[in-house]
Amino acid sequence: MGKTIPLTQAKFDEFTTKLKYYETVRRTEISDAIRIAKEFGDLSENAEYTAAKDAQEKLEIEIATISAILSSAYPIDISLLGTNEISIGNVVVVFDNTYEEEIKYQLVSSYETNSVENKISDQSPIGKALVGKKVGDIAQVYLPNGDVNTFKILSISK
Repeated sequence: MGKTIPLTQAKFDEFTTKLKYYETVRRTEISDAIRIAKEFGDLSENAEYTAAKDAQEKLEIEIATISAILSSAYPIDISLLGTNEISIGNVVVVFDNTYEEEIKYQLVSSYETNSVENKISDQSPIGKALVGKKVGDIAQVYLPNGDVNTFKILSISK
C-alpha cells in the first residue's frame, strides 16, 4: 500500500514520537501496574487490575491507530510546495465575503485539523473549495442550509 496521507513534518514527528513513547514507556508502566494489581489477589473483584487492563486495551488501540496512520503517511516537503495554487500544506489568506473579513487558513490532512489554529482539512467543505485555486480566484462553499459562502483568495504561501 502506498503512502497516501500527507502530513506536515511537525505532525509526522509528533505521531512518531508518540508511538515510540507508547510502545516503550507507557507499555512498561501499564505492565507494571497489571503485575502489582495481580498481587492484590482475586482478580474478579480487583478494581486496580480491571483499570490497568482497560488502560492496556486503550493503549493498544491507540498504538494500532497511530501505526496504521504512519504506515500510510508521508511528511510534506515544504521546499517542494508551490504557491501558484492551493494544495495541502499551504497557508492561505482569504477574504470571507459573507462576514467581510480576512481569514488565514492552513490546509492540512484530516489527521491534523485544528479549528483554534485555523488548520482546515482538504476534505472539509472550505478545504475542498480552496484546493487548486489561485490568488484572485473566488472559492464557493455550499452550506448544508443551501446558502453559498464565497472566499476571495488573497495570498498563498508555504
